[in-house]
Amino acid sequence: MHRRIPAVFALLASCLVANVQAQSTFTNPLLDSGPDPWIARDGDTYFFMSTRGDRLAIRKTTDLGRLREAREVTVWTPPAAGPNAKSIWAPELHRIDGSWFIYYTASDDAHNDDAHRGIFVLENKGQDPTQGQWIDHGQLKTARAGIDGTTFVDGGKRYFVYSPYVGPDSVLAISLMRDPWTLQGEETIIARPDSAWERQGGRQILEGPQFLRGPRGDVFLSYSGSACWSDDYAIGLLRAKPGSDLLQAGNWTKGERPVLAKDPERGVFAPGHNGFFDTPDGAQTWIVYHANPEADMQCTGKRSPRLQRIRWTQEGLPGFERPAPLGAPQPTPGS
Repeated sequence: MHRRIPAVFALLASCLVANVQAQSTFTNPLLDSGPDPWIARDGDTYFFMSTRGDRLAIRKTTDLGRLREAREVTVWTPPAAGPNAKSIWAPELHRIDGSWFIYYTASDDAHNDDAHRGIFVLENKGQDPTQGQWIDHGQLKTARAGIDGTTFVDGGKRYFVYSPYVGPDSVLAISLMRDPWTLQGEETIIARPDSAWERQGGRQILEGPQFLRGPRGDVFLSYSGSACWSDDYAIGLLRAKPGSDLLQAGNWTKGERPVLAKDPERGVFAPGHNGFFDTPDGAQTWIVYHANPEADMQCTGKRSPRLQRIRWTQEGLPGFERPAPLGAPQPTPGS
């Protein structure tokens, strides 16, 4: 009997090692469906959201490699009628001054079109955004109809950036915020779709702006260019140097080429609408984005969320590596 104990311990140890190894890697895609993905972190916990169309839902996990196992909790459903009844898109979850806020795009049930899209705000004062009550702060009073709102702080000031419709174009505009649900002052257009790669699919579009702080204090805004139904939909980057007045369009420079574009050999078509997050120790920066696994899949719920680590260069610029092949094991964020 005693002779079997070492063998039992060896078996348990091997199982434990295998379990740890399984938890320390992930494969893309994280889910089979998850357009417009967003990840927020609070302590050791990650919260995942994506476009569900008819509701807002959150998955909570401490291991992004096991996101599929995380229960999806519906936290809000739209009213049957009104300005935010239809096309619930691109939710973002932010922790601001002790409360949770969700910024999301929606449209009027009577006019479900671009001219009637706007950004709306919800607040939850609880510790866990998958629980508790959400307070409806209504629609942000932007200067134009638009989509894909985001917010960030720089130099002690809170900013709001979104993608308004200006004639045939979708552009990027910025303004100050008085509080998380109120804009302050005039908004400034800081980027237009003036590059060929931003005009694919029959539309001229910049959308999905996302804030990223550089290690030297630079402010970066990623964005998605071209129509989302085009395989050439891709991610570009704006940069403002430390201490710049972010409300001045001339202080923003735009890269000539996308930083993340389609890669057919790796199963990446129409990559876009990303978010950024860091690991609990602050040592790693990651991008989450959606893409199609095959060509000509257009702009549907089949767009799946993927992760990729950002490597900062010596010049303080974010380095976007080539995506790993679908199904290839990669180290989990934080490992």
